[in-house]
Amino acid sequence: MIELHGVKKRFGEQIVLDGVDFTVSEGETVALMGPSGTGKSVLLKHINGLIHPDAGVIIVDELKVAQLKRDQLAGLRTTIGYVFQNGALFDSMDVFENIRLGLSDEKKFKDLAYSRARVAECLRLVNLSADVAEKFPAQLSGGMRKRVGIARAIAGSPKYLLYDEPTSGLDPVNADIIDGLVKRLSDELGVTSVTVTHDVRGAFRVADRLALLNEGRIVLQGTPDEFRESTLPQVRAFLERDFESLEAA
Repeated sequence: MIELHGVKKRFGEQIVLDGVDFTVSEGETVALMGPSGTGKSVLLKHINGLIHPDAGVIIVDELKVAQLKRDQLAGLRTTIGYVFQNGALFDSMDVFENIRLGLSDEKKFKDLAYSRARVAECLRLVNLSADVAEKFPAQLSGGMRKRVGIARAIAGSPKYLLYDEPTSGLDPVNADIIDGLVKRLSDELGVTSVTVTHDVRGAFRVADRLALLNEGRIVLQGTPDEFRESTLPQVRAFLERDFESLEAA
């Protein structure tokens, strides 16, 4: 389980998170929505300790993340797969080596036979053929690079998957493919997922519950139906920007 209680974070004079309360239960997929620049990615990075809060508590599996020592934090991170917004693939490495970096177990990483088999399996899970392992990121389309990033995140068989804007920069067709993949991996792997997005339609497609971050606080966290029925002005204003897509979700 993931819990954030009263989390605050500022950078200089800018208040990014202003007392955030946010929970994700085991096995859930929660979509964290909000306009660009509202701190969604900052919140996500608090979960695996990439950023520490100025105040408040982040708890993952009953561990207070900000209080963990380096080796304890490293251990926690082996249970968390992180999908970066732009894929964050290393251009000088082929796809095999990029995905292999996701193997958190050093023995498995050094076992070439295991690595090849695991990379092939991860490519299959993200609907890419095994021969993609021999390609370099520059040879892939934007949608394929996103899927390779997801394959790397699942290589170590994590308990949690954190997605930072997985469909940003993609056309609607490829965005739908990634949304479907997020949903399928949640069902097939049984992972607990948090996906950061400003895409209302995609959020309603993939998530069990939704959360809206606005002006540093979670305005509402609930089911898709609870969001549709909400009369909160911040919720209505955000959803109605994409009303037609919401109705089709």
